[in-house]
Amino acid sequence: MHYDQGDPAELKEKFWKALAASPFLMLQLDAEPDSAAPMTAQLDKDANSAIWFFTSPDNRFATGGPATGTFSSKGHDAFARITGELSEETSRERKDALWSNMIEAWFPEGKDSAMLLRMDLGDAAIWAGELGAINTAKMFLGMNVRDNIKGGYTETQL
Repeated sequence: MHYDQGDPAELKEKFWKALAASPFLMLQLDAEPDSAAPMTAQLDKDANSAIWFFTSPDNRFATGGPATGTFSSKGHDAFARITGELSEETSRERKDALWSNMIEAWFPEGKDSAMLLRMDLGDAAIWAGELGAINTAKMFLGMNVRDNIKGGYTETQL
């Protein structure tokens, strides 16, 4: 696959749209490589430099600190590695705004049993590519597609 140095603004927009469509990523504390676990990102359309996660106060992520998230879009046409700093979000308004039935399913005891973490985002590496129907068919037939698929890549600040 050939990656061009993509337009950072375009690739960031693709990343945010893909994350909104499928808000699941692997999150890990940088100091604990074995801490990687799937988490559901809570997004605010007006806050493009932070994402939030609900967790229990006794979860290893509750300690906060430097963290890395790894993302693959539902359509496998966008991928990202994002870095940032986890800390407890103390805004009750933010917690109320992000709370949903999906979150309540994990915390049936209610909002007060859940901790909201904020990840202030730093550097990101974003990859995006389009396979297309012909290249997908070639892949299923075991044909070489390496030189046919083009994509964009950028290292940027979120």
